[in-house]
Amino acid sequence: MEMLSSLLLIFLIGAITTYFVDSINRKFTGIIAFLFVLLGSLFFYSNIHIGDVFVFQLGGIEMQWGINDYSYYFSYIVLGLGVLALLYSIKYIEGKARQGYFYASFLLTILGMIGVIISQDFVSLFIFWEIMTWASFLLVIYNAYYKVKTKGIKYMIFSAIGAYAMLTAIVFIKEHYNTLLIGEAIERGAFNFQQYRYIPIFLLLGFGIKAAVMPFHVWAPAAYSKSPMSFTTIFSGAMSKMGIFGIGLVLSTFYLQHNPENFYWVKLALGWLGGITAVMGTLYALIQVDAKKLLAYSSIAQLGYIVVGLSTGTKLGVMAALYLAVLHAIFKGALFMVAGAVERQVGTTDMTKVSGLIRRMPWTFFVALVSIIALAGIPPLGGFVGKWLLYEALITESNNYFLVIVIFFSSTAAFLYSYRFLFGLFLGQEEKETEHVKEAPISMLIPMLILGIGSIIIGSFPGLIFEPAAKAMQAIGFKDVTWQMSLLSNIWGNTTHLFLISMLIFSVFIIAFLFLTLKGLKKTRYVGTKEISTSGELPKEWENFTFQHNFFKPFERAASPLYHLNMNRIWKDLGKNTEAFFGFFRKLYTGNGQTYALYVIIFLVLLLLFKDVIFS
Repeated sequence: MEMLSSLLLIFLIGAITTYFVDSINRKFTGIIAFLFVLLGSLFFYSNIHIGDVFVFQLGGIEMQWGINDYSYYFSYIVLGLGVLALLYSIKYIEGKARQGYFYASFLLTILGMIGVIISQDFVSLFIFWEIMTWASFLLVIYNAYYKVKTKGIKYMIFSAIGAYAMLTAIVFIKEHYNTLLIGEAIERGAFNFQQYRYIPIFLLLGFGIKAAVMPFHVWAPAAYSKSPMSFTTIFSGAMSKMGIFGIGLVLSTFYLQHNPENFYWVKLALGWLGGITAVMGTLYALIQVDAKKLLAYSSIAQLGYIVVGLSTGTKLGVMAALYLAVLHAIFKGALFMVAGAVERQVGTTDMTKVSGLIRRMPWTFFVALVSIIALAGIPPLGGFVGKWLLYEALITESNNYFLVIVIFFSSTAAFLYSYRFLFGLFLGQEEKETEHVKEAPISMLIPMLILGIGSIIIGSFPGLIFEPAAKAMQAIGFKDVTWQMSLLSNIWGNTTHLFLISMLIFSVFIIAFLFLTLKGLKKTRYVGTKEISTSGELPKEWENFTFQHNFFKPFERAASPLYHLNMNRIWKDLGKNTEAFFGFFRKLYTGNGQTYALYVIIFLVLLLLFKDVIFS
């Protein structure tokens, strides 16, 4: 259908337009970018339907774009977050330089993600994957100072590793299966882990890097935390799901055939990689004092849960993964927006410098509270539903009790960093330095509130997500999928019997909110942390005594052996050794003709000495 090409054209024109409008009138750059992504989203859902296919030739290669239930499901994440993130960006980026550069790259990133999910051939998939990667790289280095550029280079190095792995797999698919169409490759057994196992492994490597699966996660913490927060909303919430999207495609043969003999070791390896990712991401989130970096490691951990769900190969497990993919996009998108709002209004997200913002930014606190509850898996919000499904799948369908323990530990420890984030920014002692702080602008609050309310709705009515997720599962190989498979389906779904419990829980929060608000109207003197008794010692002006100081130090000491497993150090050492190895060979190229002649003589002598061995 030409509608698909028109859709991509809308985002391309939007990127070009915003880039040039910025040089004319910067006030309208963000608004125009938002309108283009809104137009593209409305065009998608009103003109493009499941089953649409657009086939054309490019350089003698058959290209095929199309929409099925699986790609349509991921479009909710990409376009839903895309619209909200662009609306949020209008005020967040206001006053900053190079806005045309920012918005053009943002729109190209969305274009790349849409292209990835509509691609039905490997060439298109690779092209759009690279557009997405390069455009996002430009946003990672948007705050162009040295450390940001260094982190951006790390992101590109790992992205290049993933891209080369994918390209290698595509070449072998063409060589061994004589097709570049994804559907035909699946039908001919390209992903069955039998004859050419390296093909799906290379693809899983490429997609796994984008999903920040350990040990290839090291690019993510810095890339997420150093990017502008309005972009990190979609970077973490949507772009990481492109890796999940790809992993689901590679495992589609597993879902279709459900052949444990071929896939047992794949399930085991991928499941434990996801479990380790969840645990280590959680542990590193615990010790962060910067809210942005805490959320970055938390994102890695949450992606680990999704990978575990996909690895089970069971209906409940994959349902849990797809449900958590949408839920993670909602609550993590909201939390990065919260961090961005604090950064804009206060100037920093360092929790040792910022605290007690609940009365200064009450609506932002509300979104943070709801999103943290969803993240921590507390009923009645959606995090509880997703984690329950995952536990149920691992226990009743996979019998993988050890992995259940790992996931449960990670989920329980998530309470700690959730508390640290909420208490550190909003519930701690109010400081004089934040007396001037005001609530975030309305155009930033609206997207945050929509996502926060979305977490509540999806938690109370998970059938809204289960139904399209079931259709998406059928598109990648499952048969007779119904979302009413879990024990939760007896009480949760399109209707819920937990309404009174939900209202009771939220009544408590509302009462607490009103109490704190009314209390703030009184003329009460609030002392700063520097005025608290320090046993006769007078603290200096620069000394900070917020509650974030050594917040989880006892836990950090107990888990210190795990913190010594620093993958950054391992990758850095590997890079240095590789550089030294190739540096040695570079010395052989002296540029001296006599030296090269000596090399030729040595080669001929060796050839004569070992001719019997070589030519036998």
